[in-house]
Amino acid sequence: MDVKVYSSPTCGYCHQAKRFLSERAVNFAEYDVSVDRAAAEEAVRLTGQMGVPVIVVDGEVVIGFDRIRLEQLLVKGGDGQRPRLGLKVADASRVAQKVGAVPVFGALVGAVASSSLGQQAGLQKGDIITEINMRPIHNADDLEQSLTNLSTGGKAAIVFLRGEKTLRTEIVI
Repeated sequence: MDVKVYSSPTCGYCHQAKRFLSERAVNFAEYDVSVDRAAAEEAVRLTGQMGVPVIVVDGEVVIGFDRIRLEQLLVKGGDGQRPRLGLKVADASRVAQKVGAVPVFGALVGAVASSSLGQQAGLQKGDIITEINMRPIHNADDLEQSLTNLSTGGKAAIVFLRGEKTLRTEIVI
């Protein structure tokens, strides 16, 4: 996968985009448009504008830090078989904070699609996923990231909270 990031050191969205790519172990070439005139001209040629970040994934141009579009391109650049658990999730700590409860870290399950891997795993609305394959899940983004490391045919060991109980389940992806 060929990924290029045109950015500047004073751009907050540039820092977020680079952190996003780094957290997903995506190798990328970085071009600082504030000191590299050729890179700045290339970014303008690609987009028709002078803003950053400009991110190019296998020839597809993304203007700004568009997390959803980047996820789509990164999945497309992989084997295209990224597993889906069929869950709607939110950050458990944010939801707890809104209702005045003690913060709990994990991905709060808001809904489980029927006939999904999540349903096969026995997950239910209200469960809080805290670990997948021994990798801690602190929020919904962690859960999403953990899915990129799973492959079809592999196993996923899921640890989750249901009320006061810590439960474990395992599924084949």
